[in-house]
Amino acid sequence: MRLRKVKNAKERLKVDNNTYYIEDASIYKGKWKEVFQNDHPLHIEIGCGKGQFMIALAKRNPNINYVALEKFDSVLLRALEKAMEEDIPNLKLSVMDAAKITDYFDAKEVSKIYLNFSDPWPKSGHAKRRLTYKTFLDQYKIILKDDGDIEQKTDNRHFFEFSLESFNENDWAIHDICLDLHREKEKYPDNITTEFEDKWSKLGPIYRLVAEKK
Repeated sequence: MRLRKVKNAKERLKVDNNTYYIEDASIYKGKWKEVFQNDHPLHIEIGCGKGQFMIALAKRNPNINYVALEKFDSVLLRALEKAMEEDIPNLKLSVMDAAKITDYFDAKEVSKIYLNFSDPWPKSGHAKRRLTYKTFLDQYKIILKDDGDIEQKTDNRHFFEFSLESFNENDWAIHDICLDLHREKEKYPDNITTEFEDKWSKLGPIYRLVAEKK
């Protein structure tokens, strides 16, 4: 899917009276409790898209702090516009590259990571770019608490199989594997969908797993 660039997106993210957008998240490494002014658990989504999932999740769970991360400012702008229509004090958004995630979060600062419909990078030569490749998993281990976990959803079977193998090879404990999320709705009544999930789930199964640090 081609990314539609939004003119002046970077500047438009800095609108007045914006309590959601954080321009430079690195200055809050180890200080996210100060950002939210509480001691609640911190959950992050890497690749939040237009924000549907994270906004709904934050509204549902006011006692958890959420940081929605997106690599592309044009996409994050759409999430910001949605968030600004709401009152969600436990949500922040920031443009961030997952390859540098340890620049933004301190060791054992995060309780949960969501990876929803990440780019599968289907060519074998691009495996190192997948968000469940070893170099990413090693960084996630650093920022996650000892009992922290990763929840992943994808519609790409090859990427899902790659992720299962990568988690196993890199000393993660996998549980709660689901091979067709929307056919097993009774098992996951609290599932919150993303924009991508709403659009494409009718065309094939949605795969889901949870992986914990060992």
